[in-house]
Amino acid sequence: MTQRGNPRRPYRDVAVAVPVSIPYVRYSQDTAHWWIARALKTLTERAGITPADLDGLSVSSFSLGPDTAVGLTQHLGLTPRWLDAIPMGGASAVVALRRAARAVEAGDASIVACVGADANQVDSFRKLLSSFSRFSQDASYPYGYGGPNGSFALLTDHYMRSYGVTRQDFGRICVAQRDNALTYPQAIMRKPLTLEAYMAARPIADPIHLFDCVMPCAGAEAFLVTTADIAEDLGLEQARLLSTIERHNAFPDDAIQMRGGWAMDVDELYAMAGLRPDDIDVVETYDDYPVIVMMQFEDLGFCKKGEGAEFVRSHDLTNCGSFPHNTSGGQLSAGQAGAAGGYLGLVEGLRQVTGQSLSKPVEGARTALVSGFGMINYDRGLCSGAAILQGAAT
Repeated sequence: MTQRGNPRRPYRDVAVAVPVSIPYVRYSQDTAHWWIARALKTLTERAGITPADLDGLSVSSFSLGPDTAVGLTQHLGLTPRWLDAIPMGGASAVVALRRAARAVEAGDASIVACVGADANQVDSFRKLLSSFSRFSQDASYPYGYGGPNGSFALLTDHYMRSYGVTRQDFGRICVAQRDNALTYPQAIMRKPLTLEAYMAARPIADPIHLFDCVMPCAGAEAFLVTTADIAEDLGLEQARLLSTIERHNAFPDDAIQMRGGWAMDVDELYAMAGLRPDDIDVVETYDDYPVIVMMQFEDLGFCKKGEGAEFVRSHDLTNCGSFPHNTSGGQLSAGQAGAAGGYLGLVEGLRQVTGQSLSKPVEGARTALVSGFGMINYDRGLCSGAAILQGAAT
């Protein structure tokens, strides 16, 4: 049989609304259940609905086990007719949004709560890493890797050697994001960061140094997906979902990751939205390490492959700059609350284009591109996705 393409269909009147961030804390004895419940309570209160009105639920969490998303429904007294669990780390929010949007379009759900949350007890990170994946256990840990730092050190070193990128180039990303975080009241990292301090920071896994790494913490992020009519009836500030892409294990023949799945689908992302890269007002990339940020600038069409460093040198990445990026400070300064880290950018982009920003607003922001990246194994991250949101014209 001849293989035929089945292109993604545009979204019809899907609304994204009610951005919620439960303030992060460095460590917490509360369970993932508690963080998820708090996010859902805040969602329903701000939307002016009851928990019974949530007929769809999507959950992302590394620390929910041994319980499950369906176990949560009993724990929290919910009775959804549509349920999903997205175990994709930093790509979870985009994937949750995509699936929830299609469920709303199909009538399988009317109001879907999407939530990412994790606890962070003193020993949480070690326990997570010990059972993260067979790739990690077999290919990384025998060589002394204590987590993703070693894998990203390999990626970073190869990227730097291939394209002539310097630590100063990565530092510009981290410094700009810290400047943005100083305007975001919920950021974990609250002290200014200079390029000099970045360069002088202690090494972690060469060439990665301290400020190239995120700060693990506990917290939750959430949003609602519904129809435009329902959002309007509830009086909610909403963004319209224009387009999304999702890809897993992209370019498997590459010896080491130099590009992500965005590069395979970026043309479709913009075509579905009817936009070009120059039309985007706010960019929120997944930023567990600055090399991945630079890779996304290239793969999402803002510059050509290998030109990421020059792009960073020639643009101001702060909220008031020429290329507003990770406007809450991103995970590098706001913190990484486990799976909620994959939600941080989407929630922040939604705030920016609906006039609800907690950080310094980007003037005239109407369109936001949000990208996700997750599930790093030895030599690459497996999951990638992106979405474009558009707020109402001002």
